[in-house]
Amino acid sequence: MFTCADPSTLEGLSWLLCYLTTGKHMAFYASFGTVLLLLAITAPVALGFGFAAAMAARARFAPLSWLGKGYIAIVRGVPDIAFFLFFVIALDQFFEWLRHEVKCPDWDQPIRQGSDFVVCQAAKLPLGNAAQWVHETYGFLLAVLTFSIVFGAFAGNVLFGAMRAVPRGQLETAEAYGMNHRQSFWRILVPQMWVYALPGLSNLWMVLIKATPLLFLLGVEDIVYWAKELGGSKTARFTDYPHGDWRMWYFAALLVFYLVFTWVSEKVLSRVMARLTLGQATTGGEAQRKAA
Repeated sequence: MFTCADPSTLEGLSWLLCYLTTGKHMAFYASFGTVLLLLAITAPVALGFGFAAAMAARARFAPLSWLGKGYIAIVRGVPDIAFFLFFVIALDQFFEWLRHEVKCPDWDQPIRQGSDFVVCQAAKLPLGNAAQWVHETYGFLLAVLTFSIVFGAFAGNVLFGAMRAVPRGQLETAEAYGMNHRQSFWRILVPQMWVYALPGLSNLWMVLIKATPLLFLLGVEDIVYWAKELGGSKTARFTDYPHGDWRMWYFAALLVFYLVFTWVSEKVLSRVMARLTLGQATTGGEAQRKAA
């Protein structure tokens, strides 16, 4: 039986087991949960943004239609990395400015002082004396909101196209049976559009998975951050477990993780697509009918 109290006395498998169970490695393993949590929250929120944008884009009220189409076009036209690096800072400062206006109405100094953004201490987000988990949660939520806005624009474009792909005759038939515009939208258009939207949404889900390493750029300690931190060269002066440059092995582990995750996603999405196309007047639905 061995213990990790004195790593200098360990060797071989014992040394490796102790090395892989350090506190930093536990944080590395937990960061995989951070990525999965980001995906679990961002996917439905981004879909909600996209659905709202698609509804706005096809609205009969012109300013609302311009707003929906403008959101889709502008966000899709900006490189993701540029949007992430800019928008997180802008969003953070916007929230602090709102709190500043409410909590410090007597403030007599300019908020913009050269390149500095200065608000009163009570308006800081989060507060300087807040616990570390509050800072981490706030940063994570900013990242979720930023991801949702970006991928919501792409989802909006997919859903807008899917809505237009539903045969017009379906809606005309619904109107002939006495349905108004709202009823035909929710009862006829929305249920049928998903079969047209799913291929695009599937691709968007894959892109979202591949975009999760951008969390590292947003200051969130994700799997890329820890792979770089743990894999870099470590000397005996700074750690009990010195080693050379092992980043290749850590990033290889991330490669395996992403490949397995996308493979599982493809299997699940294929089943969902088969379910949606069953009985539909589409190529997939016709193929299932003939196979049956």
